[in-house]
Amino acid sequence: MGGLAHFIERAGIPTTQISLIRAHTEQIKPPRALAVPFELGRPFGAPNEPVFQRRVLEDCLNLLERPAGPVLEDFPDAPPGEAAAAEQPEGWACPVNFAPPVSEMSDADVLHEALLQEVALLRPWYEQSKENRKGRSAFGISETAPEDIVRFLADFAVTPLDIQSPYDDTHVIVAFKRMADDLRYFYTEAAIARPDGRGSDLEVANWLWADTTLGGLLVAVRDWAMESDDPTTLELAQNAMVPFHQRHHTKHG
Repeated sequence: MGGLAHFIERAGIPTTQISLIRAHTEQIKPPRALAVPFELGRPFGAPNEPVFQRRVLEDCLNLLERPAGPVLEDFPDAPPGEAAAAEQPEGWACPVNFAPPVSEMSDADVLHEALLQEVALLRPWYEQSKENRKGRSAFGISETAPEDIVRFLADFAVTPLDIQSPYDDTHVIVAFKRMADDLRYFYTEAAIARPDGRGSDLEVANWLWADTTLGGLLVAVRDWAMESDDPTTLELAQNAMVPFHQRHHTKHG
């Protein structure tokens, strides 16, 4: 969107935008942008917070008063959920107590068993979360059961060059990404199932990437993919496998 904004401005139409990844915006230099410290997919900070969302939107639109750019300003506040979590001394905790995540990523069977155990522990909470939301769930884009996903992910993590895509005419790394994203939805929806224990988006993300075997596996695959000569694999590794704000938080890499 930042690149497109330059063309729109040349046609005489002022533009402004919200930036979730400040580093990208610094490079593209769009005419006007508001950098926000929110989770990817949450450009206005948090759901069901209209007053806060309106503040973000107004700050973004106010940049249109600047006649020339590039202008890049930072939104000063965390979303309400994160602000409330910061004030709680005990913080958020996942309703499930996991074993320490697997750190050795060279044994597919060990990874498979660890992931199966995580899925089994999370499943009751996932079902509870789904019931809480009247049957709605983001899980299902891969059309693959969690138990089958973990087999594919574990095998891919150890022997990525030997795995075939299960989807017709789909690059194997794209298939991996689709299944990995699906399982992440399963984990995060389960993690927020307890009504009195819902954490902020950032707390849940920190748990996923630092304290689960799934997070470690995804980081390990990202590290492998960063060295790939395949352009599709490299592009996904650089831009879509591990969130930028998690790359220094994770314990796995």
